[in-house]
Amino acid sequence: MAIRSVVQVGDEVLRGKCQPVEVFDEKLVQLLDDMKDTVKFEQGAGLAAPQVGVLRRVCVVDVDEGYFEFINPEIVMQKGEQSGWEGCLSVRGKNGIVSRPMKVKLSYQDRNGEKHLLQAKGFFARAICHELDHLDGVLYIDKATHIEKC
Repeated sequence: MAIRSVVQVGDEVLRGKCQPVEVFDEKLVQLLDDMKDTVKFEQGAGLAAPQVGVLRRVCVVDVDEGYFEFINPEIVMQKGEQSGWEGCLSVRGKNGIVSRPMKVKLSYQDRNGEKHLLQAKGFFARAICHELDHLDGVLYIDKATHIEKC
């Protein structure tokens, strides 16, 4: 396990479209373990693979509900709306107001390739949506209605 460098805004990898994970092997386990160490070290709420330079559909979320690993995630249902402040480990020194769904249902695979469904609401749903945007090359600053330096 290792702490990886977090890619910063301006690096083209953050705008890339991530490819699905098809092989569930030791390389994937290493990536997930490193992402866990990195998000905890950075004290973030989540981290997506492109933020550590890997264009694969992998992200982690670490919130009050717990630590989660999502491989090939897809939102299959969303409901309601919430607006609030967001920051990003790849956009240091800024926060912005972003609208997100209040509730989401997520389909994903775990590190062993097993399929799961998960429902999330509030900040948990916000964090999931933020990380899934990274997998499509979208940053919160693209959606923010107001951005401030912090």
